[in-house]
Amino acid sequence: MAVAVRGTRGGGSGGGGAGFRSLFSYRIFVSAMFSLLFVATLSVLLTSHPSTTHHHSRLPSGGNAYMHRTFLALNSDPLKTRLDLIHKQANDHITLVKAYSAYARKLKLEISRQLKMFDDLAKNFSDLTSKPSYKSSLFETSGNLDEDVLRQFEKEVKDRVKFARLLIAESKENYDNQLKIQKLKDTIFAVNELLGKAKKNGAFASLIAAKSIPKSLHCLAMRLVEERISHPEKYKEDLPKAEFEDPSLYHYAIFSDNVIAVSVVVRSVVKNAEEPSKHVFHVVTDRMNVAAMKVWFRMRPVEGGAHVEVKAVEDYDFLSSSYVPVVRQIESANVQMENATKEGSNMKFRNPNYMPMLNHLRFYLPEMYPKLHKILLLDDDVVVQKDLTGLWKIDLAGKVNGAVETCFGSFHRFSQYLNFSHPLIKERFNPKACAWAYGMNIFDLDAWRREKCTETYHNWQNLNEDRTLWKLGTLPPGLITFYSLTKSLDKSWHVLGLGYNPSISMDEINNAAVIHYNGNMKPWLDIAMNQYKNLWTKYVDNDMEFVQMCNFGV
Repeated sequence: MAVAVRGTRGGGSGGGGAGFRSLFSYRIFVSAMFSLLFVATLSVLLTSHPSTTHHHSRLPSGGNAYMHRTFLALNSDPLKTRLDLIHKQANDHITLVKAYSAYARKLKLEISRQLKMFDDLAKNFSDLTSKPSYKSSLFETSGNLDEDVLRQFEKEVKDRVKFARLLIAESKENYDNQLKIQKLKDTIFAVNELLGKAKKNGAFASLIAAKSIPKSLHCLAMRLVEERISHPEKYKEDLPKAEFEDPSLYHYAIFSDNVIAVSVVVRSVVKNAEEPSKHVFHVVTDRMNVAAMKVWFRMRPVEGGAHVEVKAVEDYDFLSSSYVPVVRQIESANVQMENATKEGSNMKFRNPNYMPMLNHLRFYLPEMYPKLHKILLLDDDVVVQKDLTGLWKIDLAGKVNGAVETCFGSFHRFSQYLNFSHPLIKERFNPKACAWAYGMNIFDLDAWRREKCTETYHNWQNLNEDRTLWKLGTLPPGLITFYSLTKSLDKSWHVLGLGYNPSISMDEINNAAVIHYNGNMKPWLDIAMNQYKNLWTKYVDNDMEFVQMCNFGV
């Protein structure tokens, strides 16, 4: 029992000493390990600091180096962060101007001012970063940066950056294809706008010049009327000649209020006719110009014995509103214009002169000349260069109208003159049918009467009172009236376009029997085309005293 007790104490005492020694040994081990770790960490820090300073002094480039330097700068000198940002901005703009410089070389702009400026600017950026004062004070120092030097460096960098941006903005158009394309589009659009306005203004001015009565033409008419008033005994009315109704002769119809133009047409026909005495001219004008026209042909008789009959529209009694739709429409338009003027409302109706009766006389040739079988219609803006008697010998094969067709390709087809959206037009006519020209037309008056063409014209003119079938002019109703009743003549009989087309071949003109100054540039106007004008002026009677007095300038 006693042994047991001692053993128990001894065991208790020995176990406590062993545990104390074990705990002491563990503490010593932990302390040693911490000491070693501290020494190792200190060693690493001491050895890495010089290396970092060395790398920073060389200002490594690249994203990782930039982040590394920035991190170290935050732990050392706050001005270094500012320096890094300025340096990066300079490098970015060096890269940018070098890129523009390279593209300039690619575009073969070596001799251009811009290329030299880009190269100089890139060099200036590079020279700035390697400047000794900045290099020693900012990039190679291991201590704190001098703020004054940094501020000066920043100012120079910003000045160069500003200049670089201005240069790039100025020259960007040369390098940005999309910008160039857009600018070209804008320029084309602006030029088209100006061109459209110029065309409209030019067309309007040309129309005014064409429709206005030149001073010389007005002077001639007044001189002729004055001559009649001063010497009434010289200009008594003659009895009608038998030749005016002789169907065996060659008859011409000319409807015009222009004295000098009619004289040129008649003179050119006679001078080129083989037998002038067999040619008869039926001139119809308005009441205002009939006296002047009669005095002209009395003072200047036609050469070669040709015959000239001068009448006014008013001399034909059948041309009344009860028979002629155009006369009725003119009177109706006059009334509506007067009412609109009295009421002060907007003018909805155009001047009725858009369809003067002189132009529509061509639809009444059989009634005007009942004893004739054929007649040649000539406009007052034509010149005849060859004998025309061959036209009366052409077999029209039962057709009414002999004319030169004007269509080529898709131009001058019926669709250009008539409203094919209207059912009446769409059902009756072919939009691709070839149009022909007024100005020189040989009409078979017997076939006209047989086909009742005047009635056809009346029907369509009544249907078009609201102008929904066609707009203005006499060609559209002519195309309708003589649809399928027109025989195509050889183009050498009638060459058109001398009043608007400067590109007509002179060979084509010289070979033509009739040349036509259709268009606004009439040969008696100042706006006439010079290359064609002499073809007309050579038939002007310059020996006539009133032509000289009125200074026609021809």
